[in-house]
Amino acid sequence: MTNTNQKEYTAIIQQHDKWWIGWIKEVPGVVCQEHTYEELIESLHLGLEDILDCDSEKPRRNISKNDYQEVPIYL
Repeated sequence: MTNTNQKEYTAIIQQHDKWWIGWIKEVPGVVCQEHTYEELIESLHLGLEDILDCDSEKPRRNISKNDYQEVPIYL
């Protein structure tokens, strides 16, 4: 049963020899490699949580505007 308050993401998973490799289709940067399928799913879940937390305002909540700068970076 899925929680309707949660957003769904797609894990792309492959097995290569003794390794399970996977990434989240919708979120670049969430790439994991584990020995078992179950470990891979857990690593992808934790990696996705970490990336989404970093992408939010959460890291800046406890610092004042005078303590940091926002600087554009171009590629």
